[in-house]
Amino acid sequence: MRALFPGSFAPVTQGHQDILRRAALLFDEVVLCVMFNANKTGRFPVTDRLDQLRAAATELSNVTVDSHTGGLLVDYCSRAGIDVVIRGVRGVPDLEYEMPMARMNHELAGAETAFIAADPALAHISSTLVTAMS
Repeated sequence: MRALFPGSFAPVTQGHQDILRRAALLFDEVVLCVMFNANKTGRFPVTDRLDQLRAAATELSNVTVDSHTGGLLVDYCSRAGIDVVIRGVRGVPDLEYEMPMARMNHELAGAETAFIAADPALAHISSTLVTAMS
């Protein structure tokens, strides 16, 4: 089964890497994909984020890296034959944000969402926080 782990990854964090490692154990293939997020301004160009993701996935043989910055996530899933979207959640606010999108992805394309709970030791880390501290 192929799964998509989408995000802006601006920048890639230890939390992203943890969710990726755990997802790679659960699915036959994980596509790590830089997506466009209108609510975030990427600190790094997409090409740099792709390089960071490739470095993070070096030891994971079933992970590929891609980008999709024009169009809906479900369009990418349909085109790539992906039925599962992976989302890391740090707590209730993340889940409240993610649930409507999960429902819409299912409604539009039949895509299921697999929520992976963040490691408690990393749950305080977010790309927004890392960017603010840099």
